Amino acid sequence: MSQPAPLPIPDPDGLTEVTPIAPVRRARNRRQTGLEAQKRSFLRMASHELRTPLNSILGFSEIISEELYGPLGAPQYREYAEIIRASGQRLLKLVNQILEIARLEGHAMDLQPRRESLDHALDDTLDTLREDIGARGAQVTVIDEGQLPFVQADPRGLRTLLTNLIQNAVVFSPERSRVTVEVRRVAALIEIRISDEGPGVDPDDIPRLLRPFEQGDNALTRRSEGAGLGLPIAALLCEAMGGRLRLDTLLGTGLTAVVVLPAA
Repeated sequence: MSQPAPLPIPDPDGLTEVTPIAPVRRARNRRQTGLEAQKRSFLRMASHELRTPLNSILGFSEIISEELYGPLGAPQYREYAEIIRASGQRLLKLVNQILEIARLEGHAMDLQPRRESLDHALDDTLDTLREDIGARGAQVTVIDEGQLPFVQADPRGLRTLLTNLIQNAVVFSPERSRVTVEVRRVAALIEIRISDEGPGVDPDDIPRLLRPFEQGDNALTRRSEGAGLGLPIAALLCEAMGGRLRLDTLLGTGLTAVVVLPAA
């Protein structure tokens, strides 16, 4: 026997009928889901389309700055070409981060967790960040280096999240400060703790830090460039690999990013 249709909800004055709440909420959720899918699709398309002209900008500016086809004449030309190249690299990094966010939020990343050495992953990460670390005069110390455990993680995803977190710690700390990486085993889990000597943030700001395109400082006064995508990407990668990211901080005491992943 078929179920009777839900009764309409009378309006307070008893003159008209109001549509039941549940179907309206479901329709609203469907529209929201559709809008989110359209947003991710647009971000993927725009990111792909931006990459081609950026590659040309980077390639030709490098040729000009290196004067591969002869001297430019005035030295300002070479300086300007180097500025174009640096700006293009910064924009390409942003495009790649936006594309990664869209893929992670849309569950389109092809992650394949496996037994992975934290020693090897951290070596690769620090090699990638060598220039950034040197520019800040920072010291990155890995406690018990060479004796770190294995984790269950996607190789590229693990290196990406470590790169984002260590770079974040270096950039938001004073120059010539220390960043510490400590690994602990807790039952069947591995905790990777990345601590800096920066100013820290208000704990109430932590949920906002994990949302894309936001930073702890006011957009008009923040001390570093960037769209604030490093922490959200790291959090999404942790979730995609069966782990989680936690931020521990107090104002004036620095920030500790705690990555929790399954032990191998």
